[in-house]
Amino acid sequence: MNEEPEPWQWPEAVWRGKVDRVRAGPALQPASWPEGKRCAVALSFDVDHETNELRDGGKSIGAMSRGQYGNRQGVPRILELLRRHDVPASFYVPAVVAQLYPNEARSFVDLGHEVGIHGWIHERNSVLPFEAERDLQMRSADALERICGVRPVGIRTPSWDFSQHTLEITRDMGLLYDSSLMADVDCYRLLLDGEDSGVVELPVEWIRDDAVYFNMNRFTALRPYTPPEAVFDVFWREFEAARAEGGIFQLTMHPHVIGYRSRIWILEELLRRMTATGECWFATHADIVEHAVERAA
Repeated sequence: MNEEPEPWQWPEAVWRGKVDRVRAGPALQPASWPEGKRCAVALSFDVDHETNELRDGGKSIGAMSRGQYGNRQGVPRILELLRRHDVPASFYVPAVVAQLYPNEARSFVDLGHEVGIHGWIHERNSVLPFEAERDLQMRSADALERICGVRPVGIRTPSWDFSQHTLEITRDMGLLYDSSLMADVDCYRLLLDGEDSGVVELPVEWIRDDAVYFNMNRFTALRPYTPPEAVFDVFWREFEAARAEGGIFQLTMHPHVIGYRSRIWILEELLRRMTATGECWFATHADIVEHAVERAA
């Protein structure tokens, strides 16, 4: 019986191959931003709704009701704030959510926002066979195009879970960009086995994600609750650093997380302060990637 070797027993070809499968290539920091602005602001919302419960075969009515809150309260509050400040954003929508709430999904595009791929049912890519992952990613794009009338050009993998095959599938689909990885703060080209994949990364980071501060699981006693004031402070410091560097401030939020009365003010105050600087180019992820590709120094 052959046992799998431990990582410390791997030959160099194995560990190097794992590291080199998907790597950050050249950075794409533009020499300037449109309208003479100092920095770019990329606001995004992962519209998970009920799929956080559904993807693991769950049937908790309570958990799904929390997801439904995202549709009933979170999204309307977010869209109103974006409208009031005249700011575009990117919404990453699982295909199941788009089918549950087609009017909501269409409204994102109708209001001038971007809709991107976010899996079929918020599945975990790294546990899927290649053919299943490929099928779900392609079906998700088809479903969003059918419902929203526009084919997505970008993807954010559910839970930012990235398999050995994800970039290959994304490349073969001809997508412009991914927004699931964390190797930089600026856009960068993604390398697949050392070669330029043609896909650009607009990176995320857990510290710029609302869910890590507010989510809880009562069955595991997991309650990583952070006061909203502290979360705002983290986000604002990230923005100020991005502005000082002339880079990108990218933020990930969830309607069922940020969309509560005691939290939505975080987004409102960010928008108020950022617009007051007069130095921000607010754009969708797709627009920022296109600009970075065209104007990289």
